[in-house]
Amino acid sequence: MTVVLVHGNPETPAVWDLLVPHLARGPVVRLAPPGFGAPVPPGFGGTVLEYRDWLVGELERIVAEEGPVDLVGHDWGGGHVVNVATARPDLLRSWVSDVVGIFDRDYVWHELAQAWQQPGVGEEAVARMLAAGPVANAERLTGLGMDARVAERITAAFDETMADSILRLYRSAAQPVMAELGADLEEAAARPGLALMPSEDHMVGTEEQRHRAAARAGARVEVLEGLGHWWMAQDPERGAAVLDRFWAAV
Repeated sequence: MTVVLVHGNPETPAVWDLLVPHLARGPVVRLAPPGFGAPVPPGFGGTVLEYRDWLVGELERIVAEEGPVDLVGHDWGGGHVVNVATARPDLLRSWVSDVVGIFDRDYVWHELAQAWQQPGVGEEAVARMLAAGPVANAERLTGLGMDARVAERITAAFDETMADSILRLYRSAAQPVMAELGADLEEAAARPGLALMPSEDHMVGTEEQRHRAAARAGARVEVLEGLGHWWMAQDPERGAAVLDRFWAAV
């Protein structure tokens, strides 16, 4: 069964580098959302719904040859995964997301996301990231728990295209958009789902919000004690073991 991995912001497929060698299942396909390690197609506006439709198109091509996939999303990739699970569960054998809490009705975007969503303030924020350069940005991500090797690979790809994509995506997802998308969470229960909940990830909703959203989506819950937002680059062996157990049970 094909495993499809989708990353988020401000990332590239390198975020999975340490995890993939430990996965027992395969083949593994890493999809890069436009602007985040992949070119932005002409006319692509970078909205949350356009990313959902982009992922649907990519999966349709894979499924036509391989059959339904085991889909895994991290950060915004996890958001795209949930949106596909609610809209096109026929493409999936199973789904995994580590950000299901952002679809809860009471979710409030974290401080940096709110800055990106504000005209002017957002432009200044991404300009500071660009000016800081890859070394400083890598040190910042490492300080937040990402493996230094992965952080270096990711920050080397941060450019004006990614900065613009960040602003477009977050502004398209300002509340109440995510709450409205979350109104369809029950549709995701059509396929087996797993909600990963790193205990030290405080950007994707409260514990109550995450558990409530997972329950509505019919997803199993796996709490990753002691791990943060970049669990796959912090303890890849443990992350791979959790995924393999879930797929075996499916």
